[in-house]
Amino acid sequence: MSEQRRTAIVTGAGSGIGKAVALALAGAGYRVALAGRRADALEATISAAGERGANLLAVATDVTDPASVAHLFDTVTQRFGRLDLLFNNAGIGAPAVPLDELALATLRAVIDTNLLGAFVCTQHALRVMKAQDPRGGRIINNGSISAHAPRPNSAPYTATKHAITGLTKSTSLDGRAYDIACGQIDIGNAATDLAARMATGVPQANGQIAVEPLMDVAHVASAVLYMASLPLTANVQFMTVMATKMPFVGRG
Repeated sequence: MSEQRRTAIVTGAGSGIGKAVALALAGAGYRVALAGRRADALEATISAAGERGANLLAVATDVTDPASVAHLFDTVTQRFGRLDLLFNNAGIGAPAVPLDELALATLRAVIDTNLLGAFVCTQHALRVMKAQDPRGGRIINNGSISAHAPRPNSAPYTATKHAITGLTKSTSLDGRAYDIACGQIDIGNAATDLAARMATGVPQANGQIAVEPLMDVAHVASAVLYMASLPLTANVQFMTVMATKMPFVGRG
């Protein structure tokens, strides 16, 4: 299968990391299905691709809705005939409130998006990748360094990202017999709208408010593109890409 004919699905492709990764894949010759809840944001990603926009397909998708996810994968297989890469990127956070004050509905919303959404997308990708010829493909999950060093009052997000690590390992194992590779990228402080607050100061473990450095989101896109470029005989199981001086390694 030539590079020019590889097909990818990117969830959460209307902004931030998902948008950057989708554009990088398009630039590398992938045909990319853009999944996200806002059709206008997906169309903006296609516009940003310029000439490569012809290789992009917007599919309005709510990953918390199994029927919507099924429609996404049906559309991709009907349009492109196969699936080589799934980037499970869609995710949300929760208000930074004390753990014991968190509303159960908020917790369920985070779990439904961050974990169940990725799980159902993975199920569909496995079915497609097992059945297609040539067989196999790759799944890359967007984890988080929060699973290793959580921020204050981040229990819902942190818990789901721990779960993503378990999903990554299980998918990597269960996909092995079918030439399906699965890896995870953990990202720290990429300069997106979601992380803009880092530049004005965020709570630290010691109770202080501190400004944290950011890195260009293009570095994340390059890292995902590298993971995706490997032959299925090689896999990046876990990768961490972060702003060098952010408070992650060491005591906070």
